[in-house]
Amino acid sequence: MSKKQHVADTVARLGDLDIAGLRETWQHYYGPPPSFRSTDLLSRLLAWRLQADALGGLDTTTIRLLASERAALPPVELAPGTRLAREWNGERHEVDVTEAGFRYQGTTYRSLSHVARTITGTRWNGLRFFGLREENRA
Repeated sequence: MSKKQHVADTVARLGDLDIAGLRETWQHYYGPPPSFRSTDLLSRLLAWRLQADALGGLDTTTIRLLASERAALPPVELAPGTRLAREWNGERHEVDVTEAGFRYQGTTYRSLSHVARTITGTRWNGLRFFGLREENRA
């Protein structure tokens, strides 16, 4: 059996595994698995890694292109007076950018991530939560 066929067979079997099986497979090939809870995400990442390791990952030209695309976006700068809004669980949440930080429901926070945690109860990247991450702007 060729290396390409072996990888194809291994990747095809990933679809039959539950999260425990995917973590076990990851452990076998790469050591401690990431703590994803999503079977879909873990199986896709594992499939990509298996294929990239066996058949080669991204070529240098593609890596440079992706890096230049990312570098082409200017960093997010929020001027005081800017108002951000996000709907979460059916409720609208508004945050005002001030000189001192981010004002939400009468409290000023140091970062958008703190605001996002207050709203959701879980850790979030504040820029991502409010749709300002680079991948959202591309």
